[in-house]
Amino acid sequence: MPSRVPPYPLFDADNHLYETEDALTRYLPKQYASAIQYVQVKGRTKIAIRGQISDYIPNPTFEVVARPGAWEDYFREGNPEGKSHRELFGEPMRSIPAFREPAPRLALMDDLGIQQTLMFPTLASLVEERMRDDPELIHVVVHALNQWLHETWQFNYKNRIFTTPVISLPILDKAIAELEWCLERGARAILVRPAPVPGYGGSRSFALPEFDPFWKRVEEAGVLVAMHSSDSGYSRYSSDWEGKSQEMTPFQAQVFRMMSEWRPVTDAVASWVCHGALFRFPELKVSVIENGSSWLLPLLDQLASTYKKQPKGFLGDPVEEVRNRIHISPFWEEDMAALSEVVGVERVLFGSDYPHPEGLADPVSYIDAIQGMKQADQAKIMGGNLARLIGV
Repeated sequence: MPSRVPPYPLFDADNHLYETEDALTRYLPKQYASAIQYVQVKGRTKIAIRGQISDYIPNPTFEVVARPGAWEDYFREGNPEGKSHRELFGEPMRSIPAFREPAPRLALMDDLGIQQTLMFPTLASLVEERMRDDPELIHVVVHALNQWLHETWQFNYKNRIFTTPVISLPILDKAIAELEWCLERGARAILVRPAPVPGYGGSRSFALPEFDPFWKRVEEAGVLVAMHSSDSGYSRYSSDWEGKSQEMTPFQAQVFRMMSEWRPVTDAVASWVCHGALFRFPELKVSVIENGSSWLLPLLDQLASTYKKQPKGFLGDPVEEVRNRIHISPFWEEDMAALSEVVGVERVLFGSDYPHPEGLADPVSYIDAIQGMKQADQAKIMGGNLARLIGV
């Protein structure tokens, strides 16, 4: 039974599945078989991308995972004892069917009191960055993953679980074809990495006019664009400072890299207005998931200053465009009322990050962070806003 039953339905903007070991390979064409491999390193299974072992996700099989909400005290109280990441994780657990399949997940959602959710993959976050110099391969692997996601989870499971297929944009025609494939199979939201788009001639912003045909089709379809936290490739900038090349490893203490943790989402949202796509597509629905909201006010201040100096460099007021168009899922430990005053309560989305260790073990407890708000506003944050965006 749920720990409490609120007087409104809950639509969680941030749930995760744990992929099985063949999620990236089951539908991978034979000529690309060597691109994704699982290898044994000192008795542990690791994933190798084009022969390069990655530690981005310590256990890519997800057979054993951290317990949901293992880091709640860390985010609530900090780490005064200076515990290691391993100590903060606590005792791990074996994956359960509800982490792997939709039917048992529905039963778990009932137990947790969640009526509907967006469902994001986990392993997918390492794909694009580790193939950034091979756009063709990115599209092949992303499509293979989407085929697995659809076969295993569907993109709309009983109108309650809305799994988000990944869309990568390096080759425009392929991105549009992937979008159409996903739309034909019922996708209501798509996952787009908050990062520059890789390409044969180097990377560039997803909000430049060259991508307008893609965004036009997204706008026509009415699907939600979910820019979920991922490996956006910013570790190479940190490496320039630290004098060594090291991939992003989210579960290791890297204090210098933590200083710029929200730089990718800051740049991504800035790009939406600086490069104009948000203005050119006024009906496009964009959300920022699992990036918190601490980056917002500094970005708005900087945009306001830049707009004051160079108003003709924008297609409109960038501050108002961000405030009125970007939907944000803040972390539970942040000030939801203050965020609502900045962007409007209609653009705040409840997201628990369940069952990840950084998230909430009891997603309904997110309500504690908004207890001082009107019940009507709570209802919007806890599900009404996302239901409107998804169209259910």
